Amino acid sequence: MAWVKIPKEHHPIFRDALPPGDKRVQVIPMFGGLAAKVNGYMAGGLFGHSAVVKLGDRDRAAALALDGASPFDPMGNGRVMHDTVMLPDAIMDDRDELRGWLVKAIDHCASLPSKKKSQAPGRKPKAESRRPPAKPAKPAKRATKARR
Repeated sequence: MAWVKIPKEHHPIFRDALPPGDKRVQVIPMFGGLAAKVNGYMAGGLFGHSAVVKLGDRDRAAALALDGASPFDPMGNGRVMHDTVMLPDAIMDDRDELRGWLVKAIDHCASLPSKKKSQAPGRKPKAESRRPPAKPAKPAKRATKARR
C-alpha cells in the first residue's frame, strides 16, 4: 500500500469512537495520526483513510470477513502484522461500528501481559558490574613548603 496521509478530520472521529473515560487507554500521536495504547500495545490507530485494530483470533477472523478489510501491512511489502487488521475505509463513516472494533481491541490488549518499555534505538542496556566496589580514594597529600 502506498503511503496515504491521514486526514486531519479523522482525528476527532477516532477520539469520539474511543470508550469515554476508559483509564486503560492512552491516546498518542503516531505517524501523523492518532493511536490508542493499552498495556504498552497499540490497540488501534489511524492509518491512511481508515483505522487499524489489534484483535484476538476470533474477533480478527470476524474483522477480516468485512468487505474491504485486510491484514495490516504498513509498508506494503508483504510483511503483515499478524494480529492487526486494516478496517475498511467506510468504518470512518460509522462511529458506532468503529467504537465496537476499538472496544474489542482495547479489551484484547488489556488481556495481554504488560509490555515493558523499550530502550532507545542503538542504546545497550546497562550491564551490572561484576567487579567489587572500588575502594575509596586516599586523600591527596598536601604539598608542604620547605621551611627555611
